[in-house]
Amino acid sequence: MRCERLWRGARLATMAAGLGEVADGVVACADGRIVYAGPAADAPSFEARERIDCQGRWITPGLIDCHTHLVWAGDRSGEFEARLAGASYEEIARAGGGILSTVAATRAASGAELLAATLPRLDALIAEGATTVEVKSGYGLSLEDEVKALEVARELGARRAVEIRATLLAAHALPPEFAGDADGYIDLVCRQIIPAMAMRGLADAVDAFCEGIGFTPAQVRRVFEAARVHGLPVKLHAEQLSNLHGAALAAEFNALSADHLEHLDEAGVAAMAAAGTVAVLLPGAYYFVRETRLPPITALRAAGVPMALATDCNPGTSPMTSLLLTMNMAATLFRMTVEECLAGVTREAARALGMRAEAGTLEAGKRCDLAIWDIERPAELVYRMGFNSLHARVWKGR
Repeated sequence: MRCERLWRGARLATMAAGLGEVADGVVACADGRIVYAGPAADAPSFEARERIDCQGRWITPGLIDCHTHLVWAGDRSGEFEARLAGASYEEIARAGGGILSTVAATRAASGAELLAATLPRLDALIAEGATTVEVKSGYGLSLEDEVKALEVARELGARRAVEIRATLLAAHALPPEFAGDADGYIDLVCRQIIPAMAMRGLADAVDAFCEGIGFTPAQVRRVFEAARVHGLPVKLHAEQLSNLHGAALAAEFNALSADHLEHLDEAGVAAMAAAGTVAVLLPGAYYFVRETRLPPITALRAAGVPMALATDCNPGTSPMTSLLLTMNMAATLFRMTVEECLAGVTREAARALGMRAEAGTLEAGKRCDLAIWDIERPAELVYRMGFNSLHARVWKGR
């Protein structure tokens, strides 16, 4: 059998089921896709243009960050100081800070300036083995500025060897020009912004922030209905600060994921399980805002709800660009297992983006996205803090 590249002498964590550990494995690639990943003893005879000896290193699927807000301008370190002095996230937002301060800076920035500010954040993720990154809008909150943000997101994929999944989060906060008229802004989102994004092919999904400082379930329902009309899957920021039953609403629309979930109740867990909606857990935000209520990990686990992990990279509540640190936080703060953490940034993260058939595991037919590590066992990827053991990253076989 012919292939372009063959990685041999490797230990594999295929993540196809559990860790999927293979002690002496090979991965073969042709046309950017895996044609074999498994034990060397069971591999067919390959004629490879290039053979790479991994010298016992571990190969995992390329990492996937399924929830980021990478595109923004400005700085919110002052709010961090205010929180250290005792101010809450909600108090800062209601005082005119929070998301709206980033909106003002992002609106004032050109597309080129936004791109220049965003690339270093993306590069940090890539340097730790990320091969797919979701990027949300949500700091423009007007048709023109949301288009600008998602055009920058698409440009990221043209500038770097990485898969970018772009998500429209126009229903993120109420822009100042619509103060006191949330329904009027939702009209704009549903009647102009979502149709424009669908027509231009700028969005792969639609997200919203269902919260007391965001939008009501009734308003989110309108957003989801508009997304459905235009053939776009949905996701939701749900149950972060309170329980508005957003996760159950997301499940009703067969959402790809519901994210945050610190205040998720049993009914929400059951709805997500029935719909196959992924729970995207964001320990960076939990840590950074000093949250005290844990997501219901035990209930999610018992119900069989897939659990993904992501950085939630954003300027206000999770200025983090490390999936490795995300895994460590999930293990230490949320008591997730090594297997759950690794699945959370590979297999389940792919599921949260609707990419389960394309990425997230080492299986024949999937994209050849690999992370090759200088480690002795997979637990090291979760155990270490501030240490990057990546040896090489492969995207689409390159």
